[in-house]
Amino acid sequence: MRLTVCELPDNRSRFIDSWRGLCDHVETERSELVLLPEMPFSRWLPMKQGGSEEKWGDAVEAHDDWMDRMNELAPATVLGSRPTHSEGRRLNEGFVWTESSGSRLVHQKTFLPDDGPWFWEGSWYERGEDDFSLVECASAKCGFLICTEIWGAEQARKYGHDGAHLIVNPRVTEPQRREQWRAGTQAISTISGSFVASSNRVTIPTESVEEIPFGGNGWIVDPDGTVLAETSRNQPFVTVEIDISVAEKAKKTYPRPAFEGMERR
Repeated sequence: MRLTVCELPDNRSRFIDSWRGLCDHVETERSELVLLPEMPFSRWLPMKQGGSEEKWGDAVEAHDDWMDRMNELAPATVLGSRPTHSEGRRLNEGFVWTESSGSRLVHQKTFLPDDGPWFWEGSWYERGEDDFSLVECASAKCGFLICTEIWGAEQARKYGHDGAHLIVNPRVTEPQRREQWRAGTQAISTISGSFVASSNRVTIPTESVEEIPFGGNGWIVDPDGTVLAETSRNQPFVTVEIDISVAEKAKKTYPRPAFEGMERR
């Protein structure tokens, strides 16, 4: 399966140009699965405390509009997260888009940072349901860990027990924490015996100094923690061919068998 990760600008005018580049890359590379960053189709809202209902509504509407453009990446399956209104609650939800079925919501973000300077998520939306179930994505059994959820070792272990081929991590992170997040991704792949893919927002250096400094660097990691590919400013999209049978075999190798018999969540 051909898997693509990316880094996309927070700046909206730059985002449009980058989106065109992503579409060209996906077509050229014959991508089958594309992972977008966390809530990519509007500016990052939790940069300040407050949780404006109007701004949240605008972000929901922007993501609705962009769902109508997912066919620009077809026939690839597209994954990411988006802001939603659900029964009066504001949530950050993982989605899977396919050409045949459109967009469906598959996971609600549960681990919410709520601190400065840029990540006041707890004041913008609520914790979702504690449901870490696998979903079918293209030919893979896929689990979602949205941004901070990547630090949930128990959730990763559960995905591994359940037979995950791939865990996706759409995120929004700063450049100074790049090594920390890469290491976390490698640990999760080793715990679960799964491929892990992560895509991030990026701040282009020529943007205003008032822009939030997002770090970019999306990556794909194999089930033993080896980084197979990583994006950069000069290469904002990368595609790797992954073999899901490698993840199936990894479940039988160290350290995964040591977890057998542990109570599942």
